Amino acid sequence: MPNPIKIFVLSLILVSALRAVDQPRLVIALKPDKNPEAMAAERGELARLIGAAVGRQVEVIVPTSAAVISTGLANGTIDAAHIASTDFAKESIDASRPAPARIALAVQVKGRTDYRSVWLTLADKPYTGIAQLAGKPVAFASRTSTSGCIVPLYDLQQQGLIRAGGSPADFFGSGNVYYGTGYVSAVERVLDGSAEAAAVSDYVFEGDKHLKPGQKARLKVLASQGPVPTHVLALRADLPPAEGAALTKAIASLEAGLRDRVFGGPLVVVDEQTHLAPIRAALAAVKAMKL
Repeated sequence: MPNPIKIFVLSLILVSALRAVDQPRLVIALKPDKNPEAMAAERGELARLIGAAVGRQVEVIVPTSAAVISTGLANGTIDAAHIASTDFAKESIDASRPAPARIALAVQVKGRTDYRSVWLTLADKPYTGIAQLAGKPVAFASRTSTSGCIVPLYDLQQQGLIRAGGSPADFFGSGNVYYGTGYVSAVERVLDGSAEAAAVSDYVFEGDKHLKPGQKARLKVLASQGPVPTHVLALRADLPPAEGAALTKAIASLEAGLRDRVFGGPLVVVDEQTHLAPIRAALAAVKAMKL
């Protein structure tokens, strides 16, 4: 004779499974700062763990650009995304239209939800401040880099070295401003003598990912500026609160190893306006500049 308790339990499991299948899958997008193919194993593990925690099918994708993520959050094809605060701020800066997403969590690095932008120069140079670089060649990481361009330019304006609506060339000199293709490309110009300083993130100098020990030994930090808000986990604005809460809890509770590989550190709750305030001010200032 069939065991009624076992039948009941099996029925519950079956109903739960059917509900999970019937519900549309949750789509989580990761910022495209790694090779998508190299992230395949991490994406699969992340989808499996989060799916089990929220009782839904989960798909983890790595779009080709931040613009694709912003569009997906706005049109509902992406439910959550790990993106740079700068990219989030660009989409939410227009108060005339509803924000396509909201910040659920921010990445914490060394116990903080912000980091610094720095100017690097050769260790044997006599410079003690950025003002001494007037009329000298410098390198920015790229025109769109937050810590390697936007924040340092905003700082220069705040110091009165570049006027509002002006150009970096007004201070450094015509032909003396180089925009690279990343942190290393800017630092290499300092190392080869074609630039006196490079604007990059503090972790380029403090970490081991970008520069070799021999390169770092030849450099020093000339100045630092910021804060630069860390990356965030954004949820699409119309995601039901209960789903958003479950997804947020699942991601915040991930095993530390996987979490750090994918997101770069613990994820904590922050006040959205406070977190974005520094980069919104910098974006507004740099938008008016002539780069």
